[in-house]
Amino acid sequence: MSYKITHSYNWYKTPEDRFLIRTYLINHIPFTFDELPAIVQDDPEIIKMAEEQLTLSPEILYQKSFYLIDEEAHPLLFEMDLENPQDLPDEDYEFIPQDLTS
Repeated sequence: MSYKITHSYNWYKTPEDRFLIRTYLINHIPFTFDELPAIVQDDPEIIKMAEEQLTLSPEILYQKSFYLIDEEAHPLLFEMDLENPQDLPDEDYEFIPQDLTS
């Protein structure tokens, strides 16, 4: 079974701030995001797309990400059969190898 990476624009709300992000999802579950440049924060089309999506918080992303880790389905931590691995974030992530089993 292969999984597909998708993207959405969402509002990200912390107690101190609210801003737009590009969210990466696997099977409709968010697992990471990119902050958008300031110039994009005022783009009416991106704002409209974000208004149609769930507003995310650090707590929501934490819960969703750890769910994927528990299921060994987090595409940045586990080798997975992805339909479109080119759609993963461009960042060069460095992870410290560790035993995630409990």
